[in-house]
Amino acid sequence: MNEIGRAVIFLGVVLILVGLFFIYFDKIPLVGKLPGDILIKKGHFTFYFPLASSIILSIIFSIIFYLIGRH
Repeated sequence: MNEIGRAVIFLGVVLILVGLFFIYFDKIPLVGKLPGDILIKKGHFTFYFPLASSIILSIIFSIIFYLIGRH
């Protein structure tokens, strides 16, 4: 039962960090404005897909979770 409590606390901390990231996403420099991010504007339609930003964030999170998982 102790392991489940720790897992729930860890999940809560991760959700808080993800929430803070989304709140302050537009204030982080270069995120969403990298070469490789796709932006299409046609009339009243705008499509935006941050491909390069997603790849970099995925690499960063993979390294963080790898380091946490080593213990």
